[in-house]
Amino acid sequence: MFKEFKDFAVKGNVIDMAVGIIIGTAFGKIVSSFVTDIIMPAFGLLLGGIDFSQFAVTLKPATDKTAAVILNYGLFVNTILDFLIIAFTIFFVIRHLNKFKKKEKAKITTPTEEILLLRGIRDELKKQP
Repeated sequence: MFKEFKDFAVKGNVIDMAVGIIIGTAFGKIVSSFVTDIIMPAFGLLLGGIDFSQFAVTLKPATDKTAAVILNYGLFVNTILDFLIIAFTIFFVIRHLNKFKKKEKAKITTPTEEILLLRGIRDELKKQP
């Protein structure tokens, strides 16, 4: 059982997936910082100096014994924007990768002039008795 697990764990696909997850996590942090530190302040400025991270509703005020219960919908808006930017970026990258693959496939399937000439010669030789 250990050998099977070792074979599974060191396969290229598993390692590639792990690298992808690590890079994806780092990319997510970059996008979160981009949204929180660049997009949202600019967006808030366009809307009259609004800071979305401060938007919240107090459901239950704090007392001497308990903390306040707060609904932070501004942070939720930031998280939604994070997701949309990440989703759009991934869509954009995949879209261009697919275009590149189609071009590569088209290059491979298009016969060269030499091949076309050789096919013509072959066809002419078949016609001769």
